[in-house]
Amino acid sequence: MTQTHTTPSNGAQKLAALPLDPEYAHGANNAIVHCLRLQPTETITIITDEACMDIAAALYHVVQEVGATTHVIVLEDYVGRPTLIMPQVALDALEVSHVSIFCARAQRGELAARRQMSDVVNRRRIRHAHMVNINRQIMMEGMRADFLAVDVLSQKLIDKARLARTITVKSAAGTDITATFSQDLKWLKTSGIISPDKWGNLPGGEIFTSPLRVDGTFVTDGVVGDYLCEKYGVLQATPLYIDITDSRITGLRCDNKELLEEFNAYTHTDENSDRVGEFAIGTNLAVKRAIGHILQDEKLPTLHMAFGHPYSEHTGASWVSSTHIDCVGLQCSIWFDGELIMEHGAFVFEA
Repeated sequence: MTQTHTTPSNGAQKLAALPLDPEYAHGANNAIVHCLRLQPTETITIITDEACMDIAAALYHVVQEVGATTHVIVLEDYVGRPTLIMPQVALDALEVSHVSIFCARAQRGELAARRQMSDVVNRRRIRHAHMVNINRQIMMEGMRADFLAVDVLSQKLIDKARLARTITVKSAAGTDITATFSQDLKWLKTSGIISPDKWGNLPGGEIFTSPLRVDGTFVTDGVVGDYLCEKYGVLQATPLYIDITDSRITGLRCDNKELLEEFNAYTHTDENSDRVGEFAIGTNLAVKRAIGHILQDEKLPTLHMAFGHPYSEHTGASWVSSTHIDCVGLQCSIWFDGELIMEHGAFVFEA
C-alpha cells in the first residue's frame, strides 16, 4: 500500500486510529476514487466533526491508499458548536488543497460558517465534496450509486432543461406549479462526478438552476433542509403547503404548527429568504425513497426547490441571501414545454 504523506495533526491521528468499517468501503471508494478522482500528487483537506468521524475515517483510509497529502480538521478541536465561523486552520488548509471534503453534522446557525468554506472552494476551484449530515444509511444507499451512469442521465436531462422555457410540475399530493426560465441563468449538474467548475454534494445526482419565476403551490411531503431536516424528518403525514407568487412565498399551511413556525421564521431571515433560489430535479437512481435526510433525499428522482441563496456565483442570478433551505416534493410529474419528462417520480423521456 502506498504511504500517505499526512500533515501531522491531532485530527489525522484520530482518523488513523479508527478502523475501516467494511460497510463504508464501497461508498468511501466511490467518493475518493470515482467522484473526486484524487491523485497521489494532490493535497486533500477533510473537515469533519465528532458525530461523523467514523465515516471520515473510511474516507481517510481510502485517501491513504491513493497516497495524497492530507490535512484533517475535526471542528470540535478548534471551535464550540454550533459555530458562526469556520476555523482559520481549515480555511488555511483549503488554500493549499486541490480536493476537499466536508463530512460533518449540520447545526443551527452554521450556514455562515459553511459559506466561508465554500467561498474559498469557489475562489480556488477546489474539487469539493459536501457531505453534510452524512450517515450510515446514506453511505450504504445513495453513496453506492453508479455515478458514471448518474452522470450520463444528468447530462441528457440538463441538455433538455437548457432548451425549456417553461416547466410544469404536479403531484398527487397537490403540487401544481409553473416555472419559467431565462437563458441568462445557467443550469448546472452535480451528478457526483465533481469538477473544479462546481463543488457538489455527495451523494450526487441532480440538475439545478435559479428560475426566472415560479407560481403555484408546492407541497413538501418529502423533507425540508438545513437543521430542520433532522428535527422533523419525512413530512408525508404532515405536508408543508407553500403558496408561491412571482417566486415569493405568499402562504404557508401545515398541521405541524411547530414546523410551520420555524419554517416561516427561517424564510423571513432576510429580504430574499422567501424567494425561490433553486429549482432542481434529482437524478440518483439508487435513491428509492425519502429517508428524512436532505443530503440524500434531494437526489431522489423528483422535484426539489430551495428558498434563499440562488448560488448566484454559479447560476448567474443577480441577488443573494444569507439563507438557503431545500424542500422536497415526492413522486412529481414534470413537463418541459409540454413534453412529459417524469411521471410520478419515474423518468420517461427519450434521450
